[in-house]
Amino acid sequence: MSVILANITLLVPDYDQAIAFYCGVLGFDMVEDTQIEMDKRWVRVAPPGGDTCLLLAKATSDEQKAAIGYQTGGRVAFFLHTDNFDREYEAIEAAGCQFTGPVRNEEYGRVVVFRDPFGNLWDLIQPE
Repeated sequence: MSVILANITLLVPDYDQAIAFYCGVLGFDMVEDTQIEMDKRWVRVAPPGGDTCLLLAKATSDEQKAAIGYQTGGRVAFFLHTDNFDREYEAIEAAGCQFTGPVRNEEYGRVVVFRDPFGNLWDLIQPE
């Protein structure tokens, strides 16, 4: 029996704004963008070659809107591994994302934490 983690829901304020960031800046692939209802879409994006997708879910209620960028209670939510740290760092910086501290060299690799346009914290890591 094979089991994979297929999708992780991520609340966003707007589908197209989220697609522009995750696909345009981070270079994720558009896996699916299906209209479900007039104001609801099934939008899945994933890093190139990745099996797990972010399911971009447009927040609709006040409770969901309040949770955008804070779904993990202020902790780092996502860990993005790269084979070219400088390239990714420059793209993220050019997109206006905020870095929460300096680049660090840890025993597991080169790392920096950044906040995406929606408030989510990410680790950008080039593993050793």
